[in-house]
Amino acid sequence: MSRETHVAKERTVWLKAKALELGFTSVGISKAGELEEEVPRLEKWLKEGKHGEMKYMEGHFEKRLDPRKLVPGTRSVVSLLFNYHNPDLPKKLGTPRISQYALGKDYHYVVKWKLKELLKLAREEWGEVEGRVFVDSAPVMERAWAEKSGLGWIGKHSLLISKKRGSYFFLAEMMLDIDLVVDGPVLDHCGDCTKCIDACPTGAIIQPYIVDGSKCISYFTIELKGAIPEPFAGKLGNWMFGCDICQEVCPWNRHSERTAEEQFKPQDGLLDMGNSEWIDLTEEVFNKTFKDSPVKRTGFEGLKRNIESITRNTPKTST
Repeated sequence: MSRETHVAKERTVWLKAKALELGFTSVGISKAGELEEEVPRLEKWLKEGKHGEMKYMEGHFEKRLDPRKLVPGTRSVVSLLFNYHNPDLPKKLGTPRISQYALGKDYHYVVKWKLKELLKLAREEWGEVEGRVFVDSAPVMERAWAEKSGLGWIGKHSLLISKKRGSYFFLAEMMLDIDLVVDGPVLDHCGDCTKCIDACPTGAIIQPYIVDGSKCISYFTIELKGAIPEPFAGKLGNWMFGCDICQEVCPWNRHSERTAEEQFKPQDGLLDMGNSEWIDLTEEVFNKTFKDSPVKRTGFEGLKRNIESITRNTPKTST
């Protein structure tokens, strides 16, 4: 074994162990390079307008597909998973729901801090190391890199699935200018299952492994700025921010464990709120309740729009 190989192996073992200590559930590593197989897929998806109003998806095309163009000098892409599973439901039947990932503190802050800490510790351990960390904040093909590094496979609903942990986790990346031991991809275990496709109310999963983002409930309740178009307005169910339906029906999520991260647990009183409290929500209460939450992305007016759409299209229930 050469000295370079020995150093790469030692660093890889150390990095994975330290990441687990910081709360990450899994770590996988890939050699930096162009994601050649993703080029035609992304081009076609964008050309067909499946990104809707998410125009940011059109920018930085080359950087999105090659991390060396995003972060010059990158030699290794480290993909990490962080569990956010919050199985608790609103205590009152029929209450508007928020996707699990947004019930607690904004993951951008929580996971980004842990990534920065990991990079800091790596520099203290190894010396001069250049790199950057990302959590849904740059043109990075997160799922493609996570799949390439063996953390799971991309399911028919287009989300990454881990055979051991399901799909309720955030994806994060470190791009480093050092060599590490790479991991290989795993097999697709979706088989003949079509539960996610069958359960999607808006038909957003137009065929296995292809999602029309412009038809997704998460898109309508978070990204869309104007009115929710008919007939989709009547298909939100009781989702006012995001949607977990395709994950809730996925058989692999029977392995999901509740998150141990205190900052991702539901904010105090959030699951106690009933229909009347959501309908009468004021901007002051919105700002206070979602100060450090991903829900602030949709804005007060956007959330009110979603709540009103749910109210108009669902039977009245006791609050």
